Amino acid sequence: MARASVRYAPWVKRLLIAAALAAAACRAPAAKLVADPPRSVETHSNVLRSDYVGSGVCGTCHERQYRAWLASPMHKMTQAPEQVDLRAPFSGETFVFKDDRATLFRSGRALLLRLASGTQGTHLYRVTRIIGNHYREDFAGVEVDSPEQPVDRGSGPELILPVTYYFESQGYRPKGYSVMTHERPGLRAGGTWNRTCIFCHNTVPWLDTALGALAGPNPPSYQGTVVDRTLPPALRMKYEVTSAHGLRHALADELGFLGGSLPAEAGNEEAARAAIRTIASRFEGRHLVEEGIGCESCHGGGREHAADPHVRTSYSPRSSFLDVEPADGTKPSRALLINRTCARCHQVLFSRYPFTWEGGLRHGAHLGGSSTTSGEARDFLLGGPGASLPCTACHDPHALDRPEALARLATAPANAPCTRCHPSYASRDGLAAHAHHDPSGPAGSCVACHMPRKNMALDYRLTRYHRIGSPTDRERVEGDRPLECALCHAEKSTESLLLAMERLWDKQYDRRRLQALYGDLDGNNLAATVARGRPHEQVVAAMTLAERRAPNAASLIAGLLTSSFPLARRFAAKALAEVMPAPCAIDVDAPVAEIEAALSRCNLNPGGSRAGPATIHGAEETPDED
Repeated sequence: MARASVRYAPWVKRLLIAAALAAAACRAPAAKLVADPPRSVETHSNVLRSDYVGSGVCGTCHERQYRAWLASPMHKMTQAPEQVDLRAPFSGETFVFKDDRATLFRSGRALLLRLASGTQGTHLYRVTRIIGNHYREDFAGVEVDSPEQPVDRGSGPELILPVTYYFESQGYRPKGYSVMTHERPGLRAGGTWNRTCIFCHNTVPWLDTALGALAGPNPPSYQGTVVDRTLPPALRMKYEVTSAHGLRHALADELGFLGGSLPAEAGNEEAARAAIRTIASRFEGRHLVEEGIGCESCHGGGREHAADPHVRTSYSPRSSFLDVEPADGTKPSRALLINRTCARCHQVLFSRYPFTWEGGLRHGAHLGGSSTTSGEARDFLLGGPGASLPCTACHDPHALDRPEALARLATAPANAPCTRCHPSYASRDGLAAHAHHDPSGPAGSCVACHMPRKNMALDYRLTRYHRIGSPTDRERVEGDRPLECALCHAEKSTESLLLAMERLWDKQYDRRRLQALYGDLDGNNLAATVARGRPHEQVVAAMTLAERRAPNAASLIAGLLTSSFPLARRFAAKALAEVMPAPCAIDVDAPVAEIEAALSRCNLNPGGSRAGPATIHGAEETPDED
């Protein structure tokens, strides 16, 4: 019987020939063919919802990093109540704030909060999300009529509940009092979780967070935005749409997934604005790529990499319709891309508190750094090493930073990340000549002077300010209180510190501007800051006085207990507790008269150091709240 002939396509023929050669190589080692290793290429697309596969896929090849991440605050940033080893008791305890009462309890597996408000009536909420797990637990939930009412989690509006469980005190406080907001009138649920804090605490497609950069000037406000709007023009990225058709197609797919649609014939900017409006109104928990901060929140959509490990992930956004590059046209460094990745979330100038460091204003032309936690990456981009030193040089991106590891960074042996670019300071003599301090002492650490502890952390301690600069920089000396040198030299007067800086570093400072900040320059710098500073400056001075055990610290700190900013009062209470010989019981949420009476019982008179209103260049400013 004749054998039927078979016709193959050319690519099939090439495949069969390659297979035959490979089989021959296996049979005859002497004639083995050595194939070139596949060339590594960068992913083509990592910004669309279809590019994401979820962190579970990553664990197959990256087991060590995956296991560390599973136990990290990133993974646990947002969780379902049944997934959490909950710290808050939810055992029927009641938190009282002004005329309102929040009672937290359980019914079967459900966590519930009953809010009895003097102005809002009584409401019952079932908790659907636990947010945060490092310093505190926040809660989001849905209003229900009864504990037994079922809840379709993630399919509708979920409200931010009005209390926070704080680990250090093992108690509750009003939600929102970790930022510089003014007094709240009572407890009220809101805003809406899936319209406010969902993006930075979970994994979403990168494109959804970049629309503000594509929507032209003054885009609609929404929760997802890239960091560029808070950076000076020279540090921003340029976003260039290379295919209008591709952008429209991508946005149409995403809006269709959310149950919306794109207007016909919309240009690039209008399409982006329409997408913002849809995301702001329709994005819900069920639309997340992943609950919590997943691998792809930082590494970008990894579908191509998961299918072929030779395709590398990229910290740079990659797509067929959009180019993103530095505004000056240079090629971005890996360090810059990593830092901008961190700044996708760690960029926050929290609340509408008007002031920033470097004497700046939140909405001013010269926007300085944040004074509270969560702006670290954006602040780091403002400093000199923002494009050369990645955040990961000091921080573990996959796990919780160990306190002892962070403490070690403030020692001279840990200066290596800095001396790679500044080798002249690697030697003892070079460091001594630069720092004008003993290299073996506390000032032998680069971060001691270039990352001073002057920001308010979530645990009511001071943490390091991440805008790398010098305590002798004119904008800091003449714009901020206290002088950064006073954070170590707490006993010094303003004038003595200025003279030392001018002599050692060949500087000159404008005494008229400094007198406007401090008044009498012969007085103690920290005491003058408590008396005359802006609220965030007063907190830094008060905490430093307490840490240094200054002789008159208690009387200086006492006045801050009447600040109009609840966060400042909490820091002041912690500082006062550190210097008082015996506890002084003070309810920081009580009316001012009650706080003053409590201070009087502790033999403290707050009259001379009372914190005044927030001011801008001498005019009263009443910041509103986000």
